[in-house]
Amino acid sequence: MSETPPLLALTIIQILQVLLGVVRWIIIAQAILSILIAFNVINTHNNFVRSLHYGLDRVTEPLYRPFRRFIPAAGGIDWTPFVVLIIIYILDAIILPNIAMSLLSNRSV
Repeated sequence: MSETPPLLALTIIQILQVLLGVVRWIIIAQAILSILIAFNVINTHNNFVRSLHYGLDRVTEPLYRPFRRFIPAAGGIDWTPFVVLIIIYILDAIILPNIAMSLLSNRSV
């Protein structure tokens, strides 16, 4: 019975890592699409491009909003996606694995 909470916590950590991976790819797709639109490689006259850009902006904007107050656009480049990706990487590669290791090491055998 004492193994259930750590195993449940490890499962939640794994689910969080998968979700962080999905968010990472959404941010990368949104950043690439924004760059392509900014340099007029693709335009928003196409309904699919417009819908995709609108959808990705709606998903990523709540992630960017807290950081946009502190990070100004420098030279027309929005650095917020890069900052959010770095934070996601720190969460995924450092913080969540350390929490998992501490749960495993505190588990009574």
